[in-house]
Amino acid sequence: MSQQMSQRTPLAKVRGLGSAKEGTEHFWKQRLTGVSNLILVCFAIWLVVKLAGADYATVKRTLAKPQNAIPLLLLVISGVIHMRLGMQTIIEDYVQSEGRKVTALMLNSFFTMLVGLTCAFAVLKLSFGA
Repeated sequence: MSQQMSQRTPLAKVRGLGSAKEGTEHFWKQRLTGVSNLILVCFAIWLVVKLAGADYATVKRTLAKPQNAIPLLLLVISGVIHMRLGMQTIIEDYVQSEGRKVTALMLNSFFTMLVGLTCAFAVLKLSFGA
């Protein structure tokens, strides 16, 4: 029996993933979050302009409305997912050492979770009037 040369990395052999099994999903998630960020950032800019110069009580009343708080929370979620995916691509492309790559990917995930939870907490705190 002839020994076939494989182009797959040892990690890909273990996972059973080829180049097209995850790449397109990552691509589409990044594009979807990019489009949603565009729409939601436009809403956030409109809201900030509308509230420019308003007192704290007016801002709290405005953010307490679900039609304002929910899009802001969606922006936080979409933004941190987009940020994580973008940094993941950069890390995978430019970090050569496998150990450093795994560490950077873990730190990237932890950092985006921390940012997302902090932002969501701030929006919820304002919207629930705490």
